[in-house]
Amino acid sequence: MTNWPSVRAKHVFAALLKIGWQVKRQSGSHVVLEKEGCQNYVWAFRDYEEIGPRMLARIAKKTGLKPEDI
Repeated sequence: MTNWPSVRAKHVFAALLKIGWQVKRQSGSHVVLEKEGCQNYVWAFRDYEEIGPRMLARIAKKTGLKPEDI
């Protein structure tokens, strides 16, 4: 079982910014995030979308996000 809840995309995006990710560029609904020492991450969710536990686990694996960051 996973420790991740279902969360709105805008809360996850805010958490990513809080842990050090920065907006590199934006093209439409796709935002490219960057962080020192990490590969760029493309954020393609709309603010109102609900992100489930499995997708949050995938995002966390690439970004270093933790359940307590949200």
